[in-house]
Amino acid sequence: MSANSIILFEDIFIVDKLNPEGKKFDKVTRIEAHSVKSEMEMQLDINSEVYPMAVREKFTMVLAHTLNMDGTPDTGYFNPGGRKATLADNYEYVMHGKLYNITELGSGRASKAEIYVSFGGLLMMLRGEASQTAHFELDQRLFCLIRKL
Repeated sequence: MSANSIILFEDIFIVDKLNPEGKKFDKVTRIEAHSVKSEMEMQLDINSEVYPMAVREKFTMVLAHTLNMDGTPDTGYFNPGGRKATLADNYEYVMHGKLYNITELGSGRASKAEIYVSFGGLLMMLRGEASQTAHFELDQRLFCLIRKL
């Protein structure tokens, strides 16, 4: 199984704003970004103490259902001994969370959708064409993987 079969969404984003509604937590930054290829908009909370980001910075972002390259479900346990290569090896910042809301906006060809994911309290909203979000499911467990370009 290839990495493409475990990746549900992948695009390059450019940071437009940091903390658009003001800074709420010391170690958390909310970024607003837009994608280069699929015209998606995103708000994403990141631990800025661990992974600071700046306006106009480019990064690739992937949403995947597992980190295992063979597509097997993730066990939820980290075992450093005898570890096989995973999708996370190609990224700098990784979060694990749960999709808790899907909202459809409009109808027909102009329909858009929003998905909302919580990564242990760090939130993500991804908005764009409904076709880009059609394969996501409520209560789905997801990994968000980021690498600066």
